[in-house]
Amino acid sequence: MAMAGADRGNRAVFAFSTPRAVSIIEKSGLLPLANAKGCRVNNDVEFLKRFSMVIAFLSAVALCLIALGHFIGSTQPRDADPTAQARTLERIRPAGAVYAGASGAAAAAAAAEQAKAAAASQVAYDGTLDGSVIYGKLCSACHGTGAGGAPTLDHAHWDARIAQGVEVLVRHSIEGFTGSAGLMPARGGNPSLSDAQAEAAVHWMIDNLK
Repeated sequence: MAMAGADRGNRAVFAFSTPRAVSIIEKSGLLPLANAKGCRVNNDVEFLKRFSMVIAFLSAVALCLIALGHFIGSTQPRDADPTAQARTLERIRPAGAVYAGASGAAAAAAAAEQAKAAAASQVAYDGTLDGSVIYGKLCSACHGTGAGGAPTLDHAHWDARIAQGVEVLVRHSIEGFTGSAGLMPARGGNPSLSDAQAEAAVHWMIDNLK
């Protein structure tokens, strides 16, 4: 019965605010207990309210910091991609050049030297001196088919040329040569072909005549 009275008293404290309800609680001796429970409830509510305010404040600060970092990052200059720059320069590189007069001749000579130096830094076919490899990758396009009047690998086309001297044939392969039958481009049309590679290709072709 005492427990039942206590439950009724507690419910009365939280459910009613009339003078009669207060009087009943005071007479039952449950008022201190009800006040203590009420204080704990009020303290919990106040704590949750303050805690929620702190969380909201910290969240707002975090969002501000993120926005500030994004803004600062967007204002910083970015390093250009060297690969993209190289592709752009290659796309806009002139296809050719026009040279006129004495100054034009000097500019043409300088451009030729620059092209020669650039080609020398990139030796063809990994620098191999195997004449068969050089012939297969470069010379066979003309000397294997006779294109452009190039002599194919047989004695009928080569004996008269060999009679001039192998050194002459090597020089023609390096510097280029224009004859009655056709044109021999310098270095077989590959400017990165070295002198030694051109000589190796000539000797291989002479050794493999049919």
